[in-house]
Amino acid sequence: MNQTQLRNIAIIAHVDHGKTTLVDAMLKQTKTFAIHQKENQATTIMDSNELEREKGVTILSKNTAVFWQNYKINILDTPGHADFSGEVERVLNMADGCILLVDAAEGVLSQTRFVLRLALELGLVPIVLINKIDRKDQRVHEVETEVVDLFLELATQDFQLDFPILYGRGIEGIVGKEFSENKDYSLSITDSQDLTPLFETIVETIPAPTGDVTAPLQLQVNSLDWDQHKGRIAIGRIFRGTIKKNQPVTVLQTNGQSIKAQIAYLFNHFGLERREVDLATAGEIVAVAGIAGAGIGDTIADPVQPEMLPSITITEPTVKMQLIINTSPFAGLEAEFSTARQLQNRLKKELETNVGLRLLPGSSSESMTIVGRGELHLAILIETMRREGFEFALSRPEVVLKEIDGQTMEPWEYVTIDVTEKHTGKITTSMAKRLAQLKNMHQTKTGVRFEYEISTANLIGYRSELISNTSGEGVINNIFLEYRPLSERANIHRGGAMIAHETGMVTAYALEKAQQRGTLFVDPGDKIYAGQVVGIQKRSENMIMNVAKGKKLTNMRAAAADTTVVLAPAWRPSLEQFLTLIGENEVLEVTPLSLRLRSLH
Repeated sequence: MNQTQLRNIAIIAHVDHGKTTLVDAMLKQTKTFAIHQKENQATTIMDSNELEREKGVTILSKNTAVFWQNYKINILDTPGHADFSGEVERVLNMADGCILLVDAAEGVLSQTRFVLRLALELGLVPIVLINKIDRKDQRVHEVETEVVDLFLELATQDFQLDFPILYGRGIEGIVGKEFSENKDYSLSITDSQDLTPLFETIVETIPAPTGDVTAPLQLQVNSLDWDQHKGRIAIGRIFRGTIKKNQPVTVLQTNGQSIKAQIAYLFNHFGLERREVDLATAGEIVAVAGIAGAGIGDTIADPVQPEMLPSITITEPTVKMQLIINTSPFAGLEAEFSTARQLQNRLKKELETNVGLRLLPGSSSESMTIVGRGELHLAILIETMRREGFEFALSRPEVVLKEIDGQTMEPWEYVTIDVTEKHTGKITTSMAKRLAQLKNMHQTKTGVRFEYEISTANLIGYRSELISNTSGEGVINNIFLEYRPLSERANIHRGGAMIAHETGMVTAYALEKAQQRGTLFVDPGDKIYAGQVVGIQKRSENMIMNVAKGKKLTNMRAAAADTTVVLAPAWRPSLEQFLTLIGENEVLEVTPLSLRLRSLH
């Protein structure tokens, strides 16, 4: 395709500011789908992963292409959560420009700053879209000022300060340049009924890709996929030259080695489809099959004149856990895969596509250390493996320490917390206990926003605490800040473990007494084993309890008495909550059906 008719854009934003919804509207308004296709009625079309739909966040970066008038626009949809920053970093390498999406009420948040800094450092040409202006709590004028200040702080080149600002009602698929205020303080766009102003701005503002189509081939692999029949599929942008089906190539790997290969299949993107083509030129984003050894960051090059492209820089992971072979009494009862070899093979496969993940040797031959960008990053991997039929045990999360100039350093995070005014006292108290440093605090239309700096070690587990303290109303966002000298650890009191004394079935009679001591994870009828942590008590020491003990029956009246037992329902923590509950000398047993905390004593 002629380079002048091609545009490569990334859509970047903080989590839940409307990226995926905007892409939905772009796909539909360019008539990418036929009227009868199910995608034409669907929402969050790009979030194809099951966990993405459940959690409502984009986890994996994806690319699609739409045609508007005579232009092809390659769209790169990126995650907004800090834990998936590795996905953002590698995808931005394929773009020439970006659309920065900012919520009209929430404004600039921690991840907004992070993704914009990455985009501007790569020299991308920006477009700003202030989205969700139909919110009654919108503060468009303040948000514009926040965005301008952010650009003044982060821009690396003068042209990046000259950016167009558009306004959107993404859920309705409307973007414009002018708006009016309604009686309920929401805004309506007055000069548009669709996305035409956005497409016009993309074509006018974002430069066409450059690259000599006659020069020797250079294609950088930014993503990997798998096809049952065609094998590994490498996805990336052609930076120069031309690529053809059946063409011999050299793959220059990031480890310094090179391999000879041949392009068996060549695909281009049309909507969500990949269509086989015979040829593609510089500037295009393509998928190729037939190169078994291609990895993320590798360069697919001309075999006569092979030249490597600069490697992709990825933010270092900061949180680690031991993944251990499950040895509990219930091991192997609920899972298909549980051996060390099966777990190692699965994790090595994950490393091929999950660029933010690291795999290190464990403390024994029965364990491995997984290192990620945060609790959610690791939790998504763990949940995915659960659903695939794996079982294993996990140690408590720990931060990754570094030796810099002979000094031990630890990671710190920049945190924003939004709450209603009635919860402000709980925030200041709990963050003070975690030794966080308050940097800013100001009123918003919906409450108060706090900005803190805190060590990653002291932040672990706070997300679940915030949800509990604010009845789900609090919103926290964090981003890696920098490594600093090792600091004091907060004394967070989880409570002592209530440990089952024997293997058996939980009885209501035993739980009636146990629930007075603390919070229980089990209900009557649950099967348990000796050493399983069945609850958390209020005191700090651990307690051995027999929760499988039945009442001795002496007459019919005593037997009937069990029916009057009143029990509070068990607390069933989520995977993310359980990860923060793991104590010293404890592991979390993870199977496709169950999550169990186990004491190793």
